[in-house]
Amino acid sequence: MPILSGAQITMEVLVKEGVELIFGYPGGAIMPIYDAMLDYNIHHVLTRHEQGAAHAADGYARASGEVGVAMATSGPGATNLVTGIATAMLDSSPIVCITGQVPSQVIGTDAFQETDVTGVTLPITKHNYLVTEIAELADTLREAFYIARSGRQGPVLVDIAKDVQNEKIEFQWIDKPVKLPGYRPDMSADQRTFQEAADLINNAERPIILAGQGVIASGAMAELLKFVERTNIPLSMTLLGLGGFPASHPLNLGMMGMHGEAWVNTAIQESDLLLAFGMRFDDRVTGNLANYAKHAKKIHIEIDPTEIDKNVKVDVAIVGDLREMLAKLTSHTDQGNRKEWLSKIESHRGDSAVRDIKHMPDMGHLYAAHVIHDIWRLTNGDALVVTDVGQHQMWETQYYHHDTPRSLITSGGLGTMGFALPAAMGAKLSCPEKEVWVICGDGGFQMTAAELTTLAQENIDLNVAIINNGYLGMVRQWQEFFYDGRYSATPMLSPDFVKLAEAHRATGIRVSKREDVETAVRKAQSTPGVVVIDFEVEKEDSVYPMVATGADLDDMIRRPKPEIEW
Repeated sequence: MPILSGAQITMEVLVKEGVELIFGYPGGAIMPIYDAMLDYNIHHVLTRHEQGAAHAADGYARASGEVGVAMATSGPGATNLVTGIATAMLDSSPIVCITGQVPSQVIGTDAFQETDVTGVTLPITKHNYLVTEIAELADTLREAFYIARSGRQGPVLVDIAKDVQNEKIEFQWIDKPVKLPGYRPDMSADQRTFQEAADLINNAERPIILAGQGVIASGAMAELLKFVERTNIPLSMTLLGLGGFPASHPLNLGMMGMHGEAWVNTAIQESDLLLAFGMRFDDRVTGNLANYAKHAKKIHIEIDPTEIDKNVKVDVAIVGDLREMLAKLTSHTDQGNRKEWLSKIESHRGDSAVRDIKHMPDMGHLYAAHVIHDIWRLTNGDALVVTDVGQHQMWETQYYHHDTPRSLITSGGLGTMGFALPAAMGAKLSCPEKEVWVICGDGGFQMTAAELTTLAQENIDLNVAIINNGYLGMVRQWQEFFYDGRYSATPMLSPDFVKLAEAHRATGIRVSKREDVETAVRKAQSTPGVVVIDFEVEKEDSVYPMVATGADLDDMIRRPKPEIEW
């Protein structure tokens, strides 16, 4: 058996786990691993901030369905990963973060760049480890990948003491399944439960499916389509579920929740059966829980048993992988005919056309909806879009229609500004054949704009659309609606984004008129490297509809009807 250092063993395990790409930033406590990395066929991307490394690994994981890997040194390097780890945790994204730690003999002495990163990240990881014995290193790393990718996926952190990285030991790769006491990621419901659910479905008159990210994570797209078309039940999507069911399908009603479609929220409140598939009843989806779908029975299929009855009490719970569970459930259901219910939902659309892109006044102004609609049109809806967080994120869901899974990557649960640019880098590297667009705000873009130089160093083709309204837009909207228009700390001065792009070796374009949008998008599509388009849009536009915090789901603030019909 060969004698390898802990650093070499780390790289050996990464290769065996199929890792081809690492995002990271070196430092003293992890230098042995970085030195060993030179002898292995794994490409390292040097991000300009460790937060960028975590987001890039996250974007890689979401776009590919594989585990993303981020790496950092101890102390500030490790703590800079925290926001990215928390983002992955809230959105169930499988990443493994490997951090260096001070030598085991000085842990606890406040040594230089020492931080208890396992303590810091305990609440925001699926699991984490501190490795102080080289004999445990290989098994620990294997367990980390197994935990990250199995069951309800999520981030795992492995903190490796520097002396373990330097120490040497005989190493032999043992290719056997990982088994952990008490950890049961594979569960299945009994036959009786499927029949109970099927009885509710077959007898329902006003059912709606609530489809979440679990559809994409389990690869249940075909099974969901078969179920929908067999039962003829209309479907609504969560933010992270978008793309799991074709937006163009006639039974897809659109997104639900705080900024979802008004007719969807109304229909949910009027339904007699909710079928929750791979979603967790987040507060942005339900509104006021006390009045949420009060007259509806509820069926919940979910891989994580802790989500059952956590926010919403359900009548039938099916715990297991959605793809498998949905296939079994479909075999128990009858062919559905729900024309009356579908007709009623259609009537709820009512004056929704006032929010449609065709009816938004131009009058020389550029609206974010114009920009996003045109990007959708000019990419034929085939781009992989990565958004930041804020108004532009919600406009993207309304005006870019996703027909395929993993075509929208966004921070949902944590709502992390600065997520988009580094996450898009990871997504593009995992899917180099795809056209990738970042849609971000002027605020969030500035949080991680330094990653433009990482993109340049890696020769990555990427297009960035900055929805620049001169405000922290979503906060400004809340201030307008709920704080009497008192704009506290939301007006913001930004740099010249064209010059900033050029300083980072990217191409910069500025657009302030709608007639120039198509030219700019076409130029971005044909220009190699990174193209940043600064879209100077209407400053005080708002996202409609909106369910205020604590309000009932169907109690929505609607866009005022335009005075002039367009």
